[in-house]
Amino acid sequence: MCFGLLDGEHLVGVAVLGVPMHPAVLTGPFPTLDAGSAAELSRMVLLDEVPANAESFLLARLFRLAAAQGLRGLVAFSDPQPRVRAGELLMPGHVGHIYRVTEGRYLGRGTARTLTMLPDGTVLSARAAQKVRAAERGTAGVQARLVAMGARPFAEMAAECRRAGADLTPAAWLPLALAQVGARRVRHRGNHRFAWPVGDRGWRRRCPVGLVELPYPTGPDPVVAW
Repeated sequence: MCFGLLDGEHLVGVAVLGVPMHPAVLTGPFPTLDAGSAAELSRMVLLDEVPANAESFLLARLFRLAAAQGLRGLVAFSDPQPRVRAGELLMPGHVGHIYRVTEGRYLGRGTARTLTMLPDGTVLSARAAQKVRAAERGTAGVQARLVAMGARPFAEMAAECRRAGADLTPAAWLPLALAQVGARRVRHRGNHRFAWPVGDRGWRRRCPVGLVELPYPTGPDPVVAW
């Protein structure tokens, strides 16, 4: 489900509810729900000029609209790990303040993992990497992203290998491309997890929650710099 925040006729914010790649993202917080009755807040973006209270306003409206569409639980994550490159702050690290003020239940961290950090401070997700390795749909987009950062194009390197009597697969190209752009492997402690039962007051009060509610986080993780 996609929702927009309008200022008159102008679109100034969006929120997207989606189905996560692993069902446990939903069934962990909400053991009695599934992808038909729960969703992940996978994207929320507002323009800088929108007033500061617009985030909580948008979330409050989102909860009501999602409930009207039959959803009974929402999950969201915030990334607390700052990214700094050459002294420039690329991402400050988010502890989920807007989730706290909208009474999201803090349920600890998601899975810790090692991330592939790209030079612009973004992450090459494990799913994106798998698309390249398996030559799935979407491979061209991932390859173009790495080429724009300085990697040699796959077709160019594959042609060079053929002239030398060897074959180059997309799976073999990927680590070479990542080395060329200066990607780094960084250990991440896991994103903060928040959850909201949505619906009438009675359901919100009695909704089973499968994880232990913890005190809200108070600060970002240590800086990741390169």
